[in-house]
Parts: sequence; C-alpha cells; structure tokens
Amino acid sequence: MDQKLKRRGFLGAGLTTALAMNWGWRSAAACECAGCCGMGDKKVGLNLYTIRRSLSSADEVARSLEKVKKIGYDNIEIASMDAIETKKLAEIIKQNELNAVSAHTSFEVVTTEPRKVIERSQELGCGNVVVSYMTEKYRNFDGYKLFAEKLSEVGEQFAAAGMKLGYHNHSFEFQKYNGVFGMDILCNYSVPQYLSFEIDTYWVQHGGGDPAAWIRKYAGRIPIVHFKDFLMVEGKGTQFGTQMYAEVGEGNLNWPEILDACKQAGVQYYVVEQDESQRDPFESIAISLKNLKSWGVI
Repeated sequence: MDQKLKRRGFLGAGLTTALAMNWGWRSAAACECAGCCGMGDKKVGLNLYTIRRSLSSADEVARSLEKVKKIGYDNIEIASMDAIETKKLAEIIKQNELNAVSAHTSFEVVTTEPRKVIERSQELGCGNVVVSYMTEKYRNFDGYKLFAEKLSEVGEQFAAAGMKLGYHNHSFEFQKYNGVFGMDILCNYSVPQYLSFEIDTYWVQHGGGDPAAWIRKYAGRIPIVHFKDFLMVEGKGTQFGTQMYAEVGEGNLNWPEILDACKQAGVQYYVVEQDESQRDPFESIAISLKNLKSWGVI
C-alpha cells in the first residue's frame, strides 16, 4: 500500500468502531505452474484497502463485500473499516460466507491496547493481525531494533490467544543501516514465534529487492504474502519512466518464481492488493483473480 497514505485504520483508528500479474507466461508457463503452488481454492484473498473508496458507510461495506464474494474471493484481509462497528462487520462477513484471515492495525495501537485488538480480531475470526507501517522515527538501526523487540513482546500475547502478529513491509525497509537491511534488523531482533512477516511483492521490488528471494529468506515466518504487481509506464516529465501498481499478472514481476517461493516458504494465504488502479477497483480485483485462476493457483 502507498507509504504516504495512512490507510491501515481498521484495528487502528476507531477502536470504538471497527478494529481497524504481464510476465508473458499465461500459456505455456501457466501450464507448468498449474497445481504447483500447493494452494487450495480457499487460500486466495483480497485486502480491502484496494476497495477503500467503497467502504465509507455500513451500507457501502455490505454492498462491496457482496460484490467481492460474487467476483470469486472467499478470504479477506480487513483494512479501511472505520465506518462500521465490529459487530455489524462480523455479521456482513458471515452473511457473505467470507473468511477474515487477517486485519491491519498500527504499531501504536497494538503496543498500547493489545488486549482490545485481540478481542476485536477474535470477534471477526481473524487469526492474523498485521502492523501495516513503520513511522519515520524508528527508521534507524536502534529504532528498528526497538520496533522488533516491542512487537515481539506484544506478539507473545497474540500467540497465547492462538493468533499471529505480523509486520507488513514497504520499500524503506530495504535501506541499509550499518550495512544491514532494515528488514534483517527486524528479523534478527524479533522472536520468530511472536512476530511473522507479510511480504508485499510490489514494495520489495520497489526497494530494489527480489520478492521471491525475500520470501524464501523468511521461510516459516510468512503466513501471508501480498500479491501486487509492478508496472513501468512512460512518465510525464521524466526520461526514465514511472512505476505503477498493476493487477496481478499485468505487470513485470516474475510470478512463476514468486509462486514457487511461496510454496517452499509455507505461505498460507495469497492476498491480492492494489493501492491504486487505472480502472474501477472491482474490475482490477476481478482481473487479478482471473489471472491467478488461469495459472492454476485456484
């Protein structure tokens, strides 16, 4: 998701309301990958930030989740849900036979009110809670270390409740501090059983990394991967082009390699997300799902 937008306000802001792919391989390579990813038909999901502009009221949430289900998604990751109370949201999720596999929150909320976050997540059936962003004050070696240690402390409470606490990357984590990537500091100074990672394919690429390599690197600690494609287009006023978000399979990422890495790393859920779209977001999520189906992922 866009680093500049404070959009992960489901388990964050408003605890009194809601808890807060064209790689050119669709034919031959699609046949090679069919069935190779080891995922069942219930393992692909949608992060609701993608359709956040259609979640401004309880009625909109109800209509939008019905559309998500009709498009073909069975799982959702909750974000941008401040317009609806948790009880009502749980009812809508149940009515549409959706599975809330995860919810996003902020570092500040989860470290100050962990019990509330756990209780509200349990009410929605979420087995994972993910801290979606790191503010700038932590972006130095000691800050990353402190961030990791604090999340590990809180993560112990989530583990005791049968849940997982995770962290979602952007691209700034691929800056080095004393020769060490920020992501590696988080990994090295956190307790594996108390902090997992939600790798975002777009942002790893944006940070100069290889999504598949980083997924393999953290094998066993990645229950969810954000499937988001990366596209270069001609940019106005620049000779170097512009980076854009794209539907899964419509950009430049190496999806066969990413799928293989996910299988090797034991990833449980592939969650589609697209921060911005050049078309109706519901059309975008349908395209992403169609491409995943054509590859045999679903």
